[in-house]
Amino acid sequence: MPRRLLQRYLPHPETLRRQRSLRFMSHLIGNPSLWMLSRRSVANAFFVGLFCALLPIPFQMALAALGAWSLRANLPLSVGLVWITNPLTMPLIFYGNYRLGAWLLNLPAQAAPAHLSTEWIAEQMLEALPALAAGSLVAAILAGVLGSLTIRLAWRWQVSRSWKRRARRRRDRLDNRA
Repeated sequence: MPRRLLQRYLPHPETLRRQRSLRFMSHLIGNPSLWMLSRRSVANAFFVGLFCALLPIPFQMALAALGAWSLRANLPLSVGLVWITNPLTMPLIFYGNYRLGAWLLNLPAQAAPAHLSTEWIAEQMLEALPALAAGSLVAAILAGVLGSLTIRLAWRWQVSRSWKRRARRRRDRLDNRA
């Protein structure tokens, strides 16, 4: 995995520790193991971030930070991946989760209205909650596992490619000397 690319876009822990709003978490933010970029920490971060992103709950970022701490995942990646469900994508993702849950529970799924409103959501919430919860949990587990496996395989492939390139360069240097 391109470690330098990830390091370029991730914030530095010291800049986050200096922010007033995050001072209460300075002991967590300052933990160096939460900022490592290893195959395991990045794969765990993808699991935690994708899992938390697909849950229809408030405080997803706090849950992702807690998950990163407990699984020794990369903290900024875990928290950043939660933003897959942002205000623009959230209705589509959660409606897909609802449809998945309705299918799993063998319930008739309601069609989405032509104009999505908060009134419609409030009216339908109690009826849709079991299907939304079941679909979200299944989708979160699947996305987390698939994301983690994809990162682990991509990281392994990149390391293998790097080793082969290094061996080829070494062999070429030895051939040029002879």
